[in-house]
Amino acid sequence: MLRQANDTILLVEDGEAEVLLIQQAVASCPEDLHLAVASDAGEALEWLTDTVARGYSMPRMILLDLKLPKLAGLAVLRTLRMESRLEDVPIVVFSEIHEPADVVLSYQLGANSFVKKPANHAEFTKFLRELADLGWLSGKGLHHSRPSAAVDRRATPR
Repeated sequence: MLRQANDTILLVEDGEAEVLLIQQAVASCPEDLHLAVASDAGEALEWLTDTVARGYSMPRMILLDLKLPKLAGLAVLRTLRMESRLEDVPIVVFSEIHEPADVVLSYQLGANSFVKKPANHAEFTKFLRELADLGWLSGKGLHHSRPSAAVDRRATPR
């Protein structure tokens, strides 16, 4: 996994095609961002533990796939939101297929947005631009988001 300062997005995703699409979208994003990829919950939690142990800054944002191997995305979300150092870090849950209950539970557990997983490079790039417009990629955290902006993908940010 890539380790950077406060310009990192942590992606928790097990699909190789999705990881490649997100890497390409991040590379074409106007912000100077880096992507750390964890393929499952264990890797994500290990990355965050190492980040804390080394005194590094938390990631600017966490993109969390709902359907993960080993430990479900909702369980990972619950664990992440129990970490006080992540309270200002936006967490976006995404999935190709989801039930309304998944959306409700995600918000109840602390997700800032639940979106349908973008299907191609153009959609991922547009998605990242919308998150940048919210201020979530600026490193300022959730307290500096513009409340009137919304990512329109069948669910909206909180």
